[in-house]
Amino acid sequence: MSEYVFKLPDLGEGTVEAEVVRWLVGPGDRVAEDQPIVELMTDKATVEVPAPVAGRVLRVTGEPGDKVPVGSPLVVFETASTGAEATPALPATPPAPLVTPASAVAPASFVASVPAAAAAIDRPTPPAPRAGRVMASPATRRRAREAGIDITQVAGSGPGGRILSADLATARAGAPAHAEPTAERTTSGPADTVTEVKVIGLRRLIAERMSEAKRSIPHFTYVEEIDVTELEALRAHLNATSVDAAGALTYLPFVIAALVRVLDAFPQCNCRYDASRGVLLRHHAVHVGIATQTPDGLKVPVLRDAQSKPLTVLAAEIRRLAERARTNQSTREELAGSTITVTSLGKLGGIVSTPVINAPEVAIIGLNKAVDRGVVRDGAIAVRRIMNLSSSFDHRFVDGYDAAAMIQRLKDLLEHPATIFLPKVALP
Repeated sequence: MSEYVFKLPDLGEGTVEAEVVRWLVGPGDRVAEDQPIVELMTDKATVEVPAPVAGRVLRVTGEPGDKVPVGSPLVVFETASTGAEATPALPATPPAPLVTPASAVAPASFVASVPAAAAAIDRPTPPAPRAGRVMASPATRRRAREAGIDITQVAGSGPGGRILSADLATARAGAPAHAEPTAERTTSGPADTVTEVKVIGLRRLIAERMSEAKRSIPHFTYVEEIDVTELEALRAHLNATSVDAAGALTYLPFVIAALVRVLDAFPQCNCRYDASRGVLLRHHAVHVGIATQTPDGLKVPVLRDAQSKPLTVLAAEIRRLAERARTNQSTREELAGSTITVTSLGKLGGIVSTPVINAPEVAIIGLNKAVDRGVVRDGAIAVRRIMNLSSSFDHRFVDGYDAAAMIQRLKDLLEHPATIFLPKVALP
């Protein structure tokens, strides 16, 4: 027997350290070669790191939330082979991301509950299977298929019932699994109960990016009331006559189609700011970030080249990108490179919001809830469908007048939706 010291390899793209999100094994566990042993988060993505050798885990470095430098010992294995301390050769490609790269974590609007993460070696009994969407990483799904395991019948022991590699091993062996340790610790006193939740992983990235965006960007928020009665009539008509069984049209594709036309006249709002060079990158193509709520937090998949896509394609792309983000199937390319973000709070939209800009962009458009409201039209009270747009701009590069003028132009298109689809030369 000998000890094999596995040092944290370079995970790609200039990574110098990685944060421990959760350990998939602990001291005393026996692992097979290439078995996932730990989830790490870099500034780019969360990855599963496999074991370089088969053996027994002697020691691990770092608790969830701790950062481990590249090249430092990560895990010590007891192996049957000879040879001392070693660092494995770097893989040809970095491990595949499980969640979102940091550039796609948008501080745009409101975010979900904190994902639970590992904090101790003692592990409770795993929860029973739950109905609904199965939560598992692409790598875990692949291993389930290869092992002939019906993943819908596996009890997930991760946060929110997420299925982990250990759960698949349990399903194969028919033995109790190691459940994921938790980052929550509850203490109680005479008059209060306090639960400590360690801020790690994706939630930490969201917190850091929100703080940086508010600290470095002077936000200017502009709210406008939109009469979407005609837009609602058009949407209802298209949904009633459509043969597309994939899903009904929402307001979002109409807003993006109108936004594409508006940005022709306000190109300063379709930009990314490179702070390191002091350069504003003005894009001709419109790559729209779609703020999407997921079980892991807010992610922003990117709908590329929106200016070249018809309404039905925009709607289909929004559905596809949102579903991939929610099921942790998004690629790095799908989660980076947006030039302007749109966030919709849907039925929870309220009256007004103050969306935070998704840096390094300079503008974000927020949709609030559409409601029927009594308004004055031609001297009489009429019931109209009203929706507010709450938008924020980087005041360093977008003047208040231009921001207001842009939203007014967007308002005009949405209140007369036929003009969204007219040839551009026909518009004044």
